[in-house]
Amino acid sequence: MITLTGFADEISAEFKEQLDCLESEGIRYLEFRGVWNKNVLDLTDEEIAQVKEMLEERGIKISAIGSPIGKIKITDPFEPHVEKFHRALQLAKYFDTRYIRIFSFFMPENEKPEVYRDEVMRRMKELVRLAEEADIILLHENEKEIYGDNTERCLDILTTCRSSHLRAAFDPANFVQCGVKPFDDAYFPLKPHIEYVHIKDALFADGSVTVAGQGDGQVPQVLADLQASNYAGFMSLEPHLQAAGTFQGFSGPALFKEATSGLKKLLSDLNWEWN
Repeated sequence: MITLTGFADEISAEFKEQLDCLESEGIRYLEFRGVWNKNVLDLTDEEIAQVKEMLEERGIKISAIGSPIGKIKITDPFEPHVEKFHRALQLAKYFDTRYIRIFSFFMPENEKPEVYRDEVMRRMKELVRLAEEADIILLHENEKEIYGDNTERCLDILTTCRSSHLRAAFDPANFVQCGVKPFDDAYFPLKPHIEYVHIKDALFADGSVTVAGQGDGQVPQVLADLQASNYAGFMSLEPHLQAAGTFQGFSGPALFKEATSGLKKLLSDLNWEWN
């Protein structure tokens, strides 16, 4: 059995509306990226306490901190970013989740990522060291235009910085947007490292995001093999159906529900139970 979660800030900026929508879909977790038009790492202690109180009232929990860590240019200063990372670690503890979603730094345009490999690994190893000390698991997401946006460089990160505290968040749509066939060319090499799955789909033609199963992300094949492999982790809805920005996507309640229905259908086709 797998557990559904999702980026509830795609539903609404208002936390009550986020929770109402999740509740109506039977989803008991959320991947916490933002609320009240603020990123999770920018929320005050008072706002964080309010979020926790509202979550406890509904019986909804946090599956992961959907942080923007690693979503800076590799040429940007790293030390101020480490301070933000400490906040992410603090919030993971506060919300009793073991997971923080991270990235591996934007590459300069028209330059080969390999030029920046050593600096990427230096930074990633520092993040991993801090995560190990805190006993938190970092989930590297394959995001377009960062160092780890294709199969080879994702593997490079996961093997060079090898740790039980660094795992992969597998995102089919992001691979499509990088010209990679998710199931044919990425899934099996990365499979030993996959700890968490983002559910969104996309088209090769223009990179536009679709409901899971309606694009080129080979989502049904990915799900079928995960089921056969007894995957029992989170599947996180990140629909991006209305707008997709660098730091946040948006769908609205109706499209979020449509994305949820799409995933539930794929799971039903496999007779795969979820909670």
